[in-house]
This record gives sequence, structure tokens and C-alpha cells, in this order.
Amino acid sequence: MAFADFIMNTDKRQMWDPQIESVCELYPIFDLDAANIAMGFGKFGDCKKLGVGYTKTKAHPIGISPREQLTLCGIQEMHDGSALIWGTELEDWHDHLMPAGERQTRARSHLFSIALVPTGEDSFDAEYSLQLDFGGNLPHWMTAPLVLDSVKSMFGVAQPFFETDGSEEVQKRIMEEKIQGEKFVDRNSILFTP
Repeated sequence: MAFADFIMNTDKRQMWDPQIESVCELYPIFDLDAANIAMGFGKFGDCKKLGVGYTKTKAHPIGISPREQLTLCGIQEMHDGSALIWGTELEDWHDHLMPAGERQTRARSHLFSIALVPTGEDSFDAEYSLQLDFGGNLPHWMTAPLVLDSVKSMFGVAQPFFETDGSEEVQKRIMEEKIQGEKFVDRNSILFTP
């Protein structure tokens, strides 16, 4: 899913979020068939990606120290062509999953989601929801404008990408994902154990 790259890919994320130092998927869950079974076979869409991700930010020029996050994230595709990119912060008792290195103040995305709903053959609407706690003692009135500007910037970068520059790349990626989704080779699943 090309839109998810604007959240989950460091290079694309840095196009709109100058505070990002790194974004990575630490622990991908490869057995998506088992994930779909656990979610009730399509009740919440088809799970296309699932795993634990890590995000680290740089220090902000107004004096905010670097932050880090550890999230469980996924992508659900619905039968009508819509999709949901989602994530929720893991608890402190999951800190052993963090990459090695000095710990930063923990920001917490209690919930984030991006709903993508097709509006035509080559168009879609996107709705971004975020419940974020920056961590530390930062007042909401100080951080809310930063988050708002950041999300506006994401849509400012993503919209032209999907309208012009990236349309060929998007079409190629959609075709590759469709082919991969229909293949049984290289599929890790409890359902295909010899």
C-alpha cells in the first residue's frame, strides 16, 4: 500500500516530517493467515501487514528533546477497496523489544489510524485520526500545533505524489501487490505447513 509508505518508510516520512530520525518495522508478523483467523476471517477486513514498529524523532528547535515510540501497527484492506492503516502504542513492559541504545522520552500514540476510502477509479479520500501524548511535561497547547502542522504537511506531500509524480509508481506497486497476494509461494502460514 503506497500511502502507508508516507508513515512507515523513513525516506518518504522525512519528506513531510523533518523531526523523524528513523522509522522501522522491528518485528514483522509474516503469518497473516493466522492474523486473519484471529480477527474472524474478514470481519475487520483482510490483514495485509502487521508488526511492531519503532519511531525515533530528532530534537525539535523549540527545545523538545528526541522522542521514541514502539507501536503495534497494521494495514487492513476491506472488500469495497477501502483500507485502514492503524497503530497503537505498546506498554512499558514491552520495552525489551526496543532496539539497543540510549532510551529517549517515550511519546505515545494511544491510537492512530488513516482510513482510505475510494471515491472513483483513480481517487480516494483519506481521514487521519491521532491521539498522541508527547511524553515529558509538555503542555497540550504547545504540542497540538506541531502535530497539526505535521499532518497537514503529510497531505501536502502525498496529494501531489498521487496526482502526478507517483501515479506510475503507485500503479506498478498495486499490480505487484496483487500478483504477490495471489501467489502461494513464499507465503509463511500455519495453513501451509508441510
